[in-house]
Amino acid sequence: MKKVMVFAFVFLLVSCQKEIDASTLPKLNGYWEIKQVTLADGETKDYKVNETVDFIEIKDKGGFRQKVMPQFDGTFKTNGIKENLKVFKVDHSLYLECQTNYGKWNEEILTLEDSVLVLKNKQGLIYSYKKFKPFSLK
Repeated sequence: MKKVMVFAFVFLLVSCQKEIDASTLPKLNGYWEIKQVTLADGETKDYKVNETVDFIEIKDKGGFRQKVMPQFDGTFKTNGIKENLKVFKVDHSLYLECQTNYGKWNEEILTLEDSVLVLKNKQGLIYSYKKFKPFSLK
């Protein structure tokens, strides 16, 4: 029953989303921390602490995403691997085309706000992110 309720809530949330407009794409830029993943069956996995965050940079409907590791001094470390991103529209939805040397896939942008990003992949997994706020020992 719990799974059905969660699935119904996610479905309602997704179906009530307003259309994402290309003018909001600059909101993608910055550091994003995964908050929750909702599986296709409605089950959720919460992420309380993350060792890595996603850095996204989009310019003129193209850009990249890479995993970075926040450091206590406010800097970030990375392995240098980047996913190439292209933004495209189908009907009333915006998508990210993600590509690495190992594969290519699409993610639908369900929600894009100043501090909230929700993406959905072809397998039905929904990734909920929040803007990352760097920590400091100062």
